[in-house]
Amino acid sequence: MNRLVLAQIDTIAGNIKYNAEKIINCINKAKENNADLIIFPELVLVGYPFGDIIMRHKSVIEKQLAALEEIASNTQNITALIGFAEPTNAADKKPFYNSVAVVQNGKIINIIRKRLLPNYGEFNDYRYFEPSKEVSELLEINGEKYGILICEDSFNDKSFFKDECIYNVDPVAELMKKHPTTLINCSCSPSRTGKEFMKNSLFSSIAKKYKVNYIYVNKAGYADNLSFDGTSRIYNKNGELTLRAKSFEEDFIITDDYTGTINTLPIGMDKEIKQNKFDLDYTYDLDRTYKSIVFGIKEYFKKNGFKKAVLGLSGGLDSTISCVLLVDALGKENVFGVSMPSRITSQASKNDAKILAENLGINFIEIPLAESIDATKNMLNYAFDNINTDKYEKSTTIENLQARTRATLLWSIANEHKNMLPIATSDKSEAYIGYATVNGDMSGGFAPIADVTKTKLFALGDFLNKNRTQKNAIPQAILEKPPGAELKINPKTGKTVCAEEDNMPYPFLDEIIWYVENYGYGFNDFINHNFFFEKNNPVSKEQKEEWLNKFFWKQHCAVFKWHIIPPSVVIDMHSINSVEYRQPIISKVY
Repeated sequence: MNRLVLAQIDTIAGNIKYNAEKIINCINKAKENNADLIIFPELVLVGYPFGDIIMRHKSVIEKQLAALEEIASNTQNITALIGFAEPTNAADKKPFYNSVAVVQNGKIINIIRKRLLPNYGEFNDYRYFEPSKEVSELLEINGEKYGILICEDSFNDKSFFKDECIYNVDPVAELMKKHPTTLINCSCSPSRTGKEFMKNSLFSSIAKKYKVNYIYVNKAGYADNLSFDGTSRIYNKNGELTLRAKSFEEDFIITDDYTGTINTLPIGMDKEIKQNKFDLDYTYDLDRTYKSIVFGIKEYFKKNGFKKAVLGLSGGLDSTISCVLLVDALGKENVFGVSMPSRITSQASKNDAKILAENLGINFIEIPLAESIDATKNMLNYAFDNINTDKYEKSTTIENLQARTRATLLWSIANEHKNMLPIATSDKSEAYIGYATVNGDMSGGFAPIADVTKTKLFALGDFLNKNRTQKNAIPQAILEKPPGAELKINPKTGKTVCAEEDNMPYPFLDEIIWYVENYGYGFNDFINHNFFFEKNNPVSKEQKEEWLNKFFWKQHCAVFKWHIIPPSVVIDMHSINSVEYRQPIISKVY
């Protein structure tokens, strides 16, 4: 067998010099280890995802092609598979092919072109690429025959997907007619809930079905809302997993016999996710969620030149989880927590924020907002008295003012200090119904938990307390208190209003979100639906209809907020993050 290298690396979209240097360094390292073949991820040279860079900036493509020649010149006595965007040079086609260059002994000896172009979810390949109609030639090295595939080309096996196949051709079946001994898949596949089980089952099935070794090399990195887990691997001809790279970090693996270390996956990542019903058991996805977000924070900060994060610490769940994730990604010395109590902030919340900061060992200060809010209210009252137009009977102006004052402070602190970024701490449940303030808690340079629902955040808090090196860093009081922004007082109780009073119980809300995303449910589908929440909490038909009306109306009004969610990390199988879901602001589905 040949000595192979699986180069599970990450590159930056459009930064051809950086990408090429990284690729060449890997090739040189592989040559030092007497490797015969080094395999890189899909589109590794141009960097993926690249958006419209390759369409608008011709210099990027010119630099990429020049870099490919330079890379080839470094391949004496080794073969390398390099993913790149190849110009089609034809006016009647899309401008590029998604290609893999086979470079060997200083030359490009072959080019493999992707046949199946995904155009769903976060993928938009048809915007840029022309699908190849040709079955690629095999690569032969020392008698071993390799068939090369590019990501989606493996995802149309009729015996595996059955009626769910979305393409007319199966590139694997056609390639196998040429009798390769090993299949190689160069991929850029982001992590999502339940995806690992599907990939493992599919790749194992292909290897076993065709009695062929199967090698999968995936990108490990983060780019604009997508976290790529890497987790490259090899299967033998019996479909058995024989090697697996690390998850959520780069890796460089050398193998002489298609075997090696089988690195452990995040807890539960390999479990099958049965999507026929909703429940509150998130145990299968908490470790992957944690590692995916921490990896995303690390990569986003590093690639954009940031080192420090500042966030408001309210003593509530969202800011707490965000803070822990930031500490584990950036180090406690690079996280700055700011408590910004108003006149109605409870002493318990202030204490919880301080205890959390002390437990984590982060930088922490308290800045009371009362005087600033009073001064702004005086200015606003003058404006309100002198602007003669309709007003709301019940206004949220002062509530929003508190959130926006906090955001202004955080942005100002970040602006004053080098390499610092303010953090938005709102979550997915709030985003769905717009229960977050524009230029307030939605405001920031990064939003770590924007695709995590509230009930999952509670479960994640328990998970972090039990599984981090530092146990129980999150005060139990934070995990037990009802969520709320403490922006207004309930005149009947004299206490601050919690979020569920304004909206509905979070388990009920999150179940609506789950069925909307996974089954496309509308209002009428929920009327006779038996909610998981109802098992222990009787709900009248009138109450259910009230909550459903509130959800769908608020969702309709919140769409414009979805468009301004800061960069985040997509976590769930489905999302309202703009990288995947695009609903016009001017629209109505309710």
